[in-house]
Amino acid sequence: MKQSAVMSTESRTKFLNRKDLIAYFLVAGTGAIVQLVCSSLIQDWFDLTLTQSVWPSYIVSFGVGFVLTKFFAFDARRTNQTRREMVKFVMVAIFSGFVMDLAVRFAVFIANSNFDLIEYQIPHSKKIVDVTGLICYVFGMGCSFISNYTLHKTFTFQSTGFYDRLKTLIK
Repeated sequence: MKQSAVMSTESRTKFLNRKDLIAYFLVAGTGAIVQLVCSSLIQDWFDLTLTQSVWPSYIVSFGVGFVLTKFFAFDARRTNQTRREMVKFVMVAIFSGFVMDLAVRFAVFIANSNFDLIEYQIPHSKKIVDVTGLICYVFGMGCSFISNYTLHKTFTFQSTGFYDRLKTLIK
């Protein structure tokens, strides 16, 4: 009995815990779908470029991300530290947003310099998908996924003392 309790605690604290990683991948995948759909709609409705649509779509998917990450990815439902986690989550999200933005811009630069534009028209639709841009966007989202997972696992949903120091500094 004691051994199973120890194993359960060890699996929760291990950084690359398979359960957390799979749960976070599914949660991030949901956020990624929301972000991609929002980005496509924003590009069409407001006549923006791919790189211009990154931040607005990231902000829209932000709310979905916090709720899903807190409740499903890292099993932090009963921490009673939601305000603290929200402050940390916003900090991590801003950092990861910049990671994604830079990665998308870098990938677009490389793609435009070295490859031909690949487009695909959705059958029975007027919608033309920029496949090259989509690949660049997914690359940026992958970079953001890595920074998000790492920082949420080690900072946002852990008691680090950072929030208490920040609160003291603000007062």
